[in-house]
Amino acid sequence: MSLSHPRVSVPTQRPASTLLQLREVGRRFMLGETPIDALHAIRFDIHAGEFLAVWGPSGSGKSTLMNLIGLIDAPTTGEIYFDGHCTGDLSDDELTAFRGKNIGFIFQGFNLMPVLSALENVMLPLHIRGVGGREARTRATAALQDVGLAKFIHSRPDKLSGGQRQRVAIARALVVEPRLVIADEPTANLDSHNSLMIIDMMREMNRARGVTFVFTTHDPRLLAHVDRKVLLQDGCIERDESTP
Repeated sequence: MSLSHPRVSVPTQRPASTLLQLREVGRRFMLGETPIDALHAIRFDIHAGEFLAVWGPSGSGKSTLMNLIGLIDAPTTGEIYFDGHCTGDLSDDELTAFRGKNIGFIFQGFNLMPVLSALENVMLPLHIRGVGGREARTRATAALQDVGLAKFIHSRPDKLSGGQRQRVAIARALVVEPRLVIADEPTANLDSHNSLMIIDMMREMNRARGVTFVFTTHDPRLLAHVDRKVLLQDGCIERDESTP
């Protein structure tokens, strides 16, 4: 993938814990003939093992930022570095492979395949990566056991509760052993009991496995559990604060 903007210099010496760097990142969309700048010169780092929330009002640019952090979209300006590697230097195929190896996704609407069982849904990203059937089944079964769904591996999504479906989605995100998990409003469709269960589960996996979690959220219950809160306002970082 080739980006037309000039390369932004980045320090050659990075803190050992730095996983992702955004350097003067902007994203412009065209609405007809009108340019819309969704993000303006975003500059911040994400460190390995963080439990971080990006929050702000609707239209602030949260989803756009997550798509850039998740390497789904490319910035219009600036550069994104993952573990020191400039992602703008990667071809589309290389970027897809890199994303599949390093990043897991959890979605507000679960995004499970309705015709597949919980086990088959969790096996899917492994199949995409070329993992054989027996190994994929073993790893997917273990991932579902880790989220407390050993008794439901053969159930389809329509037979599961909202909290159970989100746990399947967590297992699917973690089965590829990613370094970074991006979660888009992971508790938005859940009641208080299931929301707290999901938050505790993700927190435990963050601590036990060192997986970096980055969320978008409006949920004060989730904001109360994160280590760092980044407030996005009108496409700019308004505030970036760590919690005690």
